[in-house]
Amino acid sequence: MSARSAVVPAFDVERIREDFPILKLKVHGKPLVYLDNAATSQKPRVVLESQDRFYTTECSNIHRGVHALSERSTMAYEQARRKVQRFINAREAREIVFVRGTTEGINLVAESFGRKNVRAGDEILISAMEHHSNIVPWQILCEEKNARLRVIPITDEGELRLDEYERLLAPRTKLVAVTHVSNAIGTVNPVRRMIEIAHRRGVPVLVDGAQAAPHFSVDVQEMDCDFYAFSGHKMYAPTGIGILYGKAALLEAMPPYQGGGDMIRSVTFEKTTYNEIPYKFEAGTPNIAAAIGLGAAIDYVNGIGRENAAAYERGLFTYTAGKIAAIPGVRIVGTAKERASVLSFVIDGIHPHDAGTILDLEGIAVRTGHHCAQPVMERFGLPATTRASLAFYNTREEIDALAAGIEKVKEILG
Repeated sequence: MSARSAVVPAFDVERIREDFPILKLKVHGKPLVYLDNAATSQKPRVVLESQDRFYTTECSNIHRGVHALSERSTMAYEQARRKVQRFINAREAREIVFVRGTTEGINLVAESFGRKNVRAGDEILISAMEHHSNIVPWQILCEEKNARLRVIPITDEGELRLDEYERLLAPRTKLVAVTHVSNAIGTVNPVRRMIEIAHRRGVPVLVDGAQAAPHFSVDVQEMDCDFYAFSGHKMYAPTGIGILYGKAALLEAMPPYQGGGDMIRSVTFEKTTYNEIPYKFEAGTPNIAAAIGLGAAIDYVNGIGRENAAAYERGLFTYTAGKIAAIPGVRIVGTAKERASVLSFVIDGIHPHDAGTILDLEGIAVRTGHHCAQPVMERFGLPATTRASLAFYNTREEIDALAAGIEKVKEILG
């Protein structure tokens, strides 16, 4: 292969934007500038079409019927599972459990692995930058088991204190649960190193990948995590579908999370025999259409080039950070060396909710509040921030519009 043919083609963001119908919308008479991707991403046309196709040509329940529609929908559903397996490089498709989203995936581990393995006096270790979904399930478990929740502190820059992490790992630590990328301040945590440290002490690790899987390649085998949870709706797929990856040996040893249809082999009034993994954890009729949509989203992301899209996003994030930091009276919250996709900021003397309201009138969608990460806000002494979060369909022109919108906020409220 020649050097010329090996060159990666430029990322054509304008062509990509044509694949997302909603980006043509106007809000309050202004072109939509959608910068709330950490909350949920927009969906390409191929994902929307996959939903329509399922409901008009394949709609049927899965795993149970012998008629043509059931066989088609079952095949499409299981193909989606295999696409996820390849997307995160899991060893086996049976290590992929379909759930409603990251939140349910974490709760599944807390309710199943946690209830089986955590005893009074044991400890669960999380970080100070976790989303509520990676705090509350462990609090519930610790309260029930009379166990202890320990917290890894963070620096003023928003980086984990790895020295404190190693100190907090103790003989009674039963699980580490940590975010891959902070949804509030964008810090990319050194999860591979953290997993190595934990495994040397025999401690399994769950990684919350909700903000990582949409933005760069995830390899669960290389990472060697024990569990990895992420949501479809943040990576261009429908809402109501997510993934819990778990190492097969761990999943096999865990009891079911919920009881009902499809998670059983046989049922009598005296005894129930459970199904094999992953079906043991998929009770009832799943969100079949959304799973198929997740498969379509994975095909789409792979089709445009994951590494190419990630490189474009990194460049756009650098541009965004520089543009916002240069505005007088604006302070970026969280300045870790490794950051991705999320930029939180405050404007001197202006409440983030007021800033968000004025930006909305300019057609700019951002998130304001504590971002379901109140302990992070408390760590920085803030009630809330304004958060701009990126996707590969965003442009520098949209970032320029955000900067102009912030100047207008200052003009009106400053």
